[in-house]
Amino acid sequence: MPDVVPAGRSSGGAYVVRAALVVVALGVVFGDIGTSPIYTMQTAFNPADPHPVPVSRDNGFGVVSLIFWSVMMIVTLTYVTLAMRMSNEGEGGIMALITLLRRRSTGTAGRTGAALATAGVFGAALFFGDSMITPAISVLAAVEGLKVIQPSTETLVVPITVLIILLLFALQRRGTATVGRLFGPVMVAWFAAIGLCGVAGVVRQPAILGALSPTHAVNFLAGHFHIAFFALAAVVLSVTGAEALYADMGHFGRRVITRGWLLLVLPACTLSYFGQGALILAAPSAVSSPFFLLAPGWARLPMVVLATAATVIASQAVITGAYSVTAQAARLGYLPRLRIAHTSASTIGQIYVPSINWLLMLAVLTLVLTFGSSTALAYAFGMSVVTTITITTLLFFHLARVRWHVPLWLVVPGAVILLTVDLLFLSANLTKLTHGAWLPLLIGLAAFTVMSTWQRGREVVTQERERREGPLRTFVDDLHAGRFPHTRVPGTAVFLNRSKETTPLAMRANVRHNRVLHRHVVIMLVQTVPVPQVSPAHRIQVDDLGYTEDGIVHVTARFGYLQAPNVPEALELLRATQTEGHVEVTDASYFLSPVDVVAGRAPTMARWRKRLFVATSHLAGDAAAHYALPRDRTVTIGSQIEV
Repeated sequence: MPDVVPAGRSSGGAYVVRAALVVVALGVVFGDIGTSPIYTMQTAFNPADPHPVPVSRDNGFGVVSLIFWSVMMIVTLTYVTLAMRMSNEGEGGIMALITLLRRRSTGTAGRTGAALATAGVFGAALFFGDSMITPAISVLAAVEGLKVIQPSTETLVVPITVLIILLLFALQRRGTATVGRLFGPVMVAWFAAIGLCGVAGVVRQPAILGALSPTHAVNFLAGHFHIAFFALAAVVLSVTGAEALYADMGHFGRRVITRGWLLLVLPACTLSYFGQGALILAAPSAVSSPFFLLAPGWARLPMVVLATAATVIASQAVITGAYSVTAQAARLGYLPRLRIAHTSASTIGQIYVPSINWLLMLAVLTLVLTFGSSTALAYAFGMSVVTTITITTLLFFHLARVRWHVPLWLVVPGAVILLTVDLLFLSANLTKLTHGAWLPLLIGLAAFTVMSTWQRGREVVTQERERREGPLRTFVDDLHAGRFPHTRVPGTAVFLNRSKETTPLAMRANVRHNRVLHRHVVIMLVQTVPVPQVSPAHRIQVDDLGYTEDGIVHVTARFGYLQAPNVPEALELLRATQTEGHVEVTDASYFLSPVDVVAGRAPTMARWRKRLFVATSHLAGDAAAHYALPRDRTVTIGSQIEV
């Protein structure tokens, strides 16, 4: 989003607009990372941990310093300063990096880019694990504040969490537009509250400010490595949500997100961490719940309510992100076309994917009922976060070299420093594999297997389909030469096809078996290009195939991967052109050529992958709905293909 002052608007008015954008961004972008203070310090000093951090002055300063400098290096430096400068037509996130890599995949460098893109797909797959764990750990951590106020309420934590999650997912189909207006102000109140509580803790123990010096983090790692290394698995929780800053860049722009982070979110979270550190040093028993104990007694119940609202917002953001990743992956060919509902008439990005929604809900409820507490889920959360961060860092530096042509003497040291930090965190989380860190890896591996299998199976089906379809030019030549006897009937027929070079199966079947063809024929290729948006001026490209008098044309309709393909609207653009004004959209008939895939004997994939591909194909959404075709004028002529 451009950060400019519109003509005729005063600079004061522009500041108001910018401030309003920052407030809105607070409710969408920073929910995940903004709720990390609830459980990060608690997890680091958790006495039930297999590798607990003993409470001492050196350890307290070391953990707080590690948290602060980890946030500075990973969030402020890696994401806000560096990665957010790498965009795909203004869009960010790991899916944007994948499309940039695919665009440059040629030769030896292309093979490297393709391998990194595969790693990127695994990172995107891990996001589904993040989408399951975030609501579970965030809402659990917030509701656990009730135990601080009244220990007898411990048995109510899980039931209340389950109820909140059920309501959260049940309301997804209504969209977030109405509730979204409240998100920003709630998060402003949240950051103000945690910042003020942090100030109170720091005032009581001002010496904790010494942890701002990186020497405490370095000395903790060097002098107490046997403790500090394992503590990193908890410290990484402070950077959860870093990927959201990058992924949501296209909605608000780099400057708005940067201002929100530097001016409010970073200071508030820092004060909370330092205040909790001061409290733990003064009262070691506070390790049970330092976040809520930091608040005065009268404010703890309001803080629990505010924390619950903030974690619901954080969960909402990551659930919506899962919808977006699913839609983008489907448009890029990594998932089948699922049914997607748009919940806003004005904002195309507000979507709802029913199958993903209910899958996430079942997964989140399972996690809550299985683990039962936020501390039990903490290491599962950390593994998904640090793995995604490591992959994003790797992809960024590769693209910085091949896309920006940054010299090696600058790329290599930067990559070594930041990847060393990431890999140190990753190594620490690997020690927690038996304590929950296996979960996101399992979820990510399952999602990656589905995505890679679908991509491979789709290639096999496409090859066989193209063989059956035959060259389009040859077929049109044969029609013109009268080699296929047929009758021309009035009206316009639109045959959707997946290639510009081949003949739609429905068109071939209609001519060869029904022996009819409409007076005006549009063969349309709907193409999803690796950019977020395509303007109407560049939407369609017309090819008359050399036989304009026969009324047969080929049209390529291009849509960005963030846009919903609407074929009738694209035809309106075609009708508006001078040469193709005869196309009647209101009376056009639409022909689809779906294929039913079955497992065959050809050695294209392993047997189990064939079964997975066939099973996944049944999840594909309705093509007519996907392309916004009118039901009463859509004809389906299918066929069967073995994989």
